[in-house]
Amino acid sequence: MDKNSIIGLLLIGAILIGFSIYNAPTENEIAAQKRQQDSIEAVQKLASKQQQQAVLQDAVIAAIADTSTISDSAKNEVLKSTYGPFIGAATGEKKISYIENELIKVGISNKGGRIVSVQLKKYQTHDSLPLLLCDEDSSRFGLSFIAQNRVFSTDSLYFTAVGNSFTVNGTDSNKLSMRLQAAPGKYLEFEYRLKGNSYLMDCNINTVGMQDLIASNTSDLNLKWRLRALKHEKSHKNEQNATTIYYKHFEDEVDYLNEAKDGKESFKTKMQWVSFKQQYFTSVLIAKKGFEKPTEVETIGLPDSKKYTKDLSASFTIPYEHKASESFAMNIYFGPNHYGTLKEYGMDLEKQVPLGWGIFGWVNRFAVIPVFNFLSGFNINFGIIILLLTILIKVVLLPLTYKAYMSTAKMKVLKPEVDELNEKYAKEEPMKKQQALMALYKKAGVNPLGGCLPMLLQMPILIAMFRFFPASIELRQQSFLWATDLSSYDSIWTFGYVPVIDYLYGDHVSLFTLLMTISTIMYTRMNDQFSGANNPQMAQMKWIMYLMPIIFLGVFNNYSAGLSYYYFLANMFTFAQQWIIRKLVDEDAIHAKIQENKKKPAAPKSKFQARLEEMAKQRATLPQGGKKK
Repeated sequence: MDKNSIIGLLLIGAILIGFSIYNAPTENEIAAQKRQQDSIEAVQKLASKQQQQAVLQDAVIAAIADTSTISDSAKNEVLKSTYGPFIGAATGEKKISYIENELIKVGISNKGGRIVSVQLKKYQTHDSLPLLLCDEDSSRFGLSFIAQNRVFSTDSLYFTAVGNSFTVNGTDSNKLSMRLQAAPGKYLEFEYRLKGNSYLMDCNINTVGMQDLIASNTSDLNLKWRLRALKHEKSHKNEQNATTIYYKHFEDEVDYLNEAKDGKESFKTKMQWVSFKQQYFTSVLIAKKGFEKPTEVETIGLPDSKKYTKDLSASFTIPYEHKASESFAMNIYFGPNHYGTLKEYGMDLEKQVPLGWGIFGWVNRFAVIPVFNFLSGFNINFGIIILLLTILIKVVLLPLTYKAYMSTAKMKVLKPEVDELNEKYAKEEPMKKQQALMALYKKAGVNPLGGCLPMLLQMPILIAMFRFFPASIELRQQSFLWATDLSSYDSIWTFGYVPVIDYLYGDHVSLFTLLMTISTIMYTRMNDQFSGANNPQMAQMKWIMYLMPIIFLGVFNNYSAGLSYYYFLANMFTFAQQWIIRKLVDEDAIHAKIQENKKKPAAPKSKFQARLEEMAKQRATLPQGGKKK
């Protein structure tokens, strides 16, 4: 190496060393990280014993209850050695208290002091039962901490309810506190407050006088939340495919676990919220100041269960500083995956509604949703709303549709001359034929891609609607014609399970999907006849164009009826538009205009076009290998 290379490497090395020294943690930061790591390791070391210990505790209680020969003092000694300072919370009678407003009713059990049921009052399951986001068997919520060299879990201990207030009109706050008493003036508390007409509930974790009981090397409490998502919708498969865990990094982006497979992630960054998101409803745990690292989330599919869709779990780190009184403030959202409702609460909660990425999401957020909400304000049937929405979209796209039709018509008029050139240059180099065709198009004033560009501009709307309808809770349980639920499939005949057919098509016939498929084949046939293309390349593509609707028949058979209905309407309106345009457009006039254009002097070539032609000529002079001799 020369002198400059050596100097450059030395400078790079010096910069890297300086950067490492500059970013090295301070002694205080190292000590804090060491305390946190020690706390985590201690919890992990003893956590494996937690379930075994809980089983043992329950067995001890049962044994004591069934043995009348054991004295009360002996019983107390056994309980004291097992439960230590929480001996008073070892036994009790399970009771459930409720707080509610106009939207939700929340049941809270004194065992574990946790939420055991959440009913959304304005919604029902597909079979008209009260809609519960969770029940006592499907959910878990509790703290784990170390005290007196043992791991205690709040979900196995009995709390005392403090201060339960109810409201009739939903304007005042309902508050219920559950306290785990260790000694006078020493307790751990779950404080729940349900605000007026809101799906958002306060949930605070308070510790008072616990600094001498919780292990001195503990800097964090471990919060575990688990939900086996209850089935609410008609299609178990669709609901399972839409159920997953979403999460937001603190003051950062929203992300989620892949719905199509089991997943597990551990995050070493601060988290703002984690949600157990189902197809049309969600449960979100929000930390006002963020969850400290680490946070773990996991999803496990339950395909064989008829009651649940997935097993969702999350583990959080709650900071603890051994103060006389501490509080960790959280919110819990129990409610619908409604874009407008979630957006009102901020924090990017609305990103749980899968509207599509990039331009597809923009189309839905800034065009489709505002129009849909405007039409919904007239309180008309949602089938009519989809019809009006389709008409508006078709009217907006009419200029593009007309331009695409005119481009196709021009190409059809030029087809005899194009066929002549194809026959003339059949034995020549393909590049010469291409140059002759481009010269013809330019002289006639025809853009061969003129029909493609307008169609490409319409694609974002078609794809956006594909994401919009299955995600729209507004369509849930809304009937139209034979469809009883526009958010699910519209079955007109269920023929039962047939192995291969069930995998490729399903166990039922969805009429809107069938109509969509037939109309798509008709539309393809109409375009094929109008274009009149019969070159070998198009002939090879024809069978693919006719095969795609058949494939879509199997894909859309289990999808939202509203989506198939929209695509069917879009096809029918396209038929009507093209029929009207065809009646109004004179192909003889188009041909005369093209012939007139041919007589005009050719427009000067642009520099870009000249460069392209020069490159084509140079390539034509190369041998077959593509390299100069």
